[in-house]
Amino acid sequence: MADYDLAIIGGGLNGVSVARDAAGRGLRVILFEQGDLGAGASSATPRLVHGDLAVLERRGFQRVHRQLAEREKWLKIAPHLVRPMRFAIPAHAAERPLALLRSGLWLYDHLASRTRLPAAETVDVTHHPLGDALKRPFGTAFEYSDCVVDDSRLVVTLALDAAARGATICTGARCVRADRGEFWRLVVIDRGHRKVIMSRALANTTGAWAAAVAEIVLREPAPKLAAVQVSQIVVRRLFQPDNVYVFQNGDGRLIFASPYERDCTLIGTVTHGFKGDPAIVAMSAADIAYLCGAANRYFREQLYPTDVLRAVSGANLAPLRDGDRPVRDGGMMFHHRRGKAPLLTMFGGDVTTSRLRAERAVSELTPFYPMTPRWTATAPLPGGDFDWEQFDDEVERARERWRFLTEPEAQRLVRAYGTRLSVVLGEAKSRADLGASFGPELTETEVRYLMAREWARFPEDILWRRTKLGLSMPAEGQKALAAFMATCG
Repeated sequence: MADYDLAIIGGGLNGVSVARDAAGRGLRVILFEQGDLGAGASSATPRLVHGDLAVLERRGFQRVHRQLAEREKWLKIAPHLVRPMRFAIPAHAAERPLALLRSGLWLYDHLASRTRLPAAETVDVTHHPLGDALKRPFGTAFEYSDCVVDDSRLVVTLALDAAARGATICTGARCVRADRGEFWRLVVIDRGHRKVIMSRALANTTGAWAAAVAEIVLREPAPKLAAVQVSQIVVRRLFQPDNVYVFQNGDGRLIFASPYERDCTLIGTVTHGFKGDPAIVAMSAADIAYLCGAANRYFREQLYPTDVLRAVSGANLAPLRDGDRPVRDGGMMFHHRRGKAPLLTMFGGDVTTSRLRAERAVSELTPFYPMTPRWTATAPLPGGDFDWEQFDDEVERARERWRFLTEPEAQRLVRAYGTRLSVVLGEAKSRADLGASFGPELTETEVRYLMAREWARFPEDILWRRTKLGLSMPAEGQKALAAFMATCG
């Protein structure tokens, strides 16, 4: 008798999405992650939930339609994590013709069925706040609607939902051997303790480690794929409007400049092949210079590599197209034969279609298990049980209940936890009720919650994935946080 119906190795976006879907269909699920949830490529995405304009330009209409349909689903099920914004493409004389941009965005709007987001429009940026940060030759921009997402919080929230539906989530747990027979026999080192579990099926969702895990741990043929590196840079806030700028670069690529954590700007992405250890993915000086140069074609305030506050990089496996560009929808391999337990391998893909990828992956197991129908397209994630147009109302409700919160603090907390904020702050009546403070915003109460409920084990888990407060927390606050977590662990 197997202990579980499905064991998952890898706690990135693909892994937790599969865990959530499968647990919600009634399967007994366990997930093993050797480090922290979403610590690899899943926390180094462009943070966009959108249709790919580059794909639209190559006439991939069905694919863009599918992406935009997923965008609408994310807005409904995760309104605290997925935020609609207006995107602006300044018209550049040396790039795509104005008529092409205008007609492309018209088609983009019409591929998004039943959306409540505003339609695209042409903006005269010489008399519009969008133009304040741009160089003077730019007089026209095309504005359209899309969404941004907190990628690493999305991963954790998906894991929370999976756990609420019965899945077992194990971080700091490394699978060192898997023997395949009628069942999978897994040997796991879980925070220093060896244990053996039996599972009826196995999913390898280890991202850039997928080939190595297949060869060394599973002793199965490795997927014939290439590793790709995706990188962004974080710099100081370069513009005031709450918009995302989309820049046409000289090589035809689109570069996004997004508001990031209040006082910063995220600029990306640059993508290329990767060789080396996926645990150590560093952004090269050439990539940093490339993104600075792309931004400098448009922004009045010039950027230099010394202005970069943080470089964000991750590696994943993906099929390649046109020599070095990844297929963003990712891929999946499913293998089974008589007398051998099923093996599912997932790799690559963007945030936008991650829910759909997981749904299709779990559906591959329907011949082997009785399970309930597909469900993830309509069920809100934890904290997301409100309409996305009511986000500001949720912030006001939070400030009414916890009157010591400032407007920026309430916005950060609602964007992170949604309606589950009451689980974090409880019945606190004053700031003193939240315990010690680490820096200007992070409190003992929030840290205890993240450790007890969201699998945070180390300071970087909190500072760079669950809150992003590492950008603003002074060194003494980070040291105090590390000391506190060491005593609580």
